[in-house]
Amino acid sequence: MSVLGGHPPRWLQRARADSAGALTAEHPHGHTAAVVGSSAELLDVALPWLAAGLAAGDVTVLACDPDTTEQLRTQLGPDGSQLLVDPGIALHGTRPPDAVGALRRLLDQAPGRVRVLGMPSFGAEPRDWHEAQRFEAALTPLFAGSGVDRLCVYDRRVLPPAAVASASATHPHLLSGGNVVGSRDYRRPDAYVRALPIPREPMEQRPPAFAADGMRSLPHLRHQLRAALAAHVPDREQCEDLHLAVSEIAANAFRHGVPPVSARVWASADRVVCTLTDRGSGFADELAGFQPAHGDDLSRGGMGLWLARKLWDHVDLVAAPTGLTVRMSTSLR
Repeated sequence: MSVLGGHPPRWLQRARADSAGALTAEHPHGHTAAVVGSSAELLDVALPWLAAGLAAGDVTVLACDPDTTEQLRTQLGPDGSQLLVDPGIALHGTRPPDAVGALRRLLDQAPGRVRVLGMPSFGAEPRDWHEAQRFEAALTPLFAGSGVDRLCVYDRRVLPPAAVASASATHPHLLSGGNVVGSRDYRRPDAYVRALPIPREPMEQRPPAFAADGMRSLPHLRHQLRAALAAHVPDREQCEDLHLAVSEIAANAFRHGVPPVSARVWASADRVVCTLTDRGSGFADELAGFQPAHGDDLSRGGMGLWLARKLWDHVDLVAAPTGLTVRMSTSLR
């Protein structure tokens, strides 16, 4: 029901009159999920949430696909023009570090609380789902106590069942029937991410295009990786980006791991995979790399995993008794 040209519907009157109701003040501001299965359910969940945010004076943001964004703004009538729109915050056309960075900048610029309605993009393939699940799990600790109130809407009509099932495990709160409740299935983010299956890239089943073992010199390994990537990545700018990331991961292996370091590169006409392995203890921080380790001061380093997640489609940390492997894979332009 459009609010244009008539009296506001009851849900909008209620949200405006009582912005401290069940949707706002009765649960800790943070990370909430709602699962919907129809347009009507989507509107019932989204519209009160958005209207209550506007009524409370929150910076209120839509992070959805274009069609949903237009539908929600239209339903809100004149108030819809007050909504900010940034689909990248929910991984529409962005990678996780860029989504985190966009939300950080918004929070820094906002005079008060930030309220985001996002419909997470999970991509088309299982390996994309893994990245989105990891991102959703990481959001809770990344923005705990920050003043960001985020509602993630999972639409059963468009998302794979595995993505929908992950909502209750990656969000500490669930919105159902207009009430926010604690999620009984919520798992500690690092434990959840550690338990996610890490599918092997099919190319890893065949001999690599490049292999180096026993490397004890970082400059020499960087040089070899540059040549290996240049032979298989036709887009020069992408090749430079990929090499920058793997160089930083290699530097991490030498500085924080235990040499010697080994490297592998596999390539096809449309995809490249690179692994770097050191002999360290195998400890892996599964939530690292969504933002620079030392904040905005990039001169202090700590950019390896952050750059890898920014510049490659998928980054996995594979811990084993023999050491730690960082595996990066991406499609080619």
